Amino acid sequence: MFSIEPKDIGTGKLHQYLLGSIGPRPIAFASTIDEEGKPNLSPFSFFNVFGANPPVLIFSPARRGRDNTTKHTFENAKKVDEVVINVVNYDIVQQMSLSSTEYGEGVNEFEKAGLTMLKSDLVKPFRVAESPVQMECKIVDIIETGTEGGAGNLVICHVVKIHVKEEVLDENGYIDQYKIDQVARMGGNWYSRARTGMFEVPKPLSTLGIGVDAMPEEIRNSKVLTGNDLGKLGNVESLPDEAEIQNFKKHEAGVAELVEKKDQDKIHKQAQRYLDQDEPMKAWKILLAK
Repeated sequence: MFSIEPKDIGTGKLHQYLLGSIGPRPIAFASTIDEEGKPNLSPFSFFNVFGANPPVLIFSPARRGRDNTTKHTFENAKKVDEVVINVVNYDIVQQMSLSSTEYGEGVNEFEKAGLTMLKSDLVKPFRVAESPVQMECKIVDIIETGTEGGAGNLVICHVVKIHVKEEVLDENGYIDQYKIDQVARMGGNWYSRARTGMFEVPKPLSTLGIGVDAMPEEIRNSKVLTGNDLGKLGNVESLPDEAEIQNFKKHEAGVAELVEKKDQDKIHKQAQRYLDQDEPMKAWKILLAK
């Protein structure tokens, strides 16, 4: 058996062993707000429930291993002691992933990920309207476990109100574990879907994805493209230029004929097929072709 002592390897390598070993991990899609009222939204897989009386959730926006900086969520939590923990299901996994892109301070990840801000009842941070379960929480303590890169920051929360979408309830009024269709984090690019097992979501670009808010309105409001489709489209660094689009239209089988018919739904369905094949740039080219 291969054995290691944490002191003998770097933090990044140790991080990979830990995440590869401990999973699937539930995801806290944490919505916070800064002192000026600017919203922030980010996912964390160092998360779980730790009691029912009082109802306690703990998540950890850890210090970044590469440069020992802290995340906006952590800074907000220290200044405004409230958070909403939104449950992530398969329908929003791509948008959740896009929101983890490290946009600059003050950038609204709700808008970048194409998610809807829903006003909370008892706390200031917004809820994610698309999430099947949204838990409004008061932060009662923050425990910093270290000062070096990779150290955890345990944000201890008491749940003060829970919102559950009726479509995930069973006949007795409890959450149906099949209907809620939750996803969990594993190592690398891997996730686990409770219904079907493992699947991959490529990590967001080290450079910034354009975001859903930068898309043309007819694409954002498509009757065909799902939230996951929009999340994939929003994770490209830049859009193809006109020469690339025209070359694609000329040489990709069936594209020119499809575009000339101007049937938006059929064009969007073809773009969706490209996205299913993990080819977002082809999807963009057919969407932007004229």
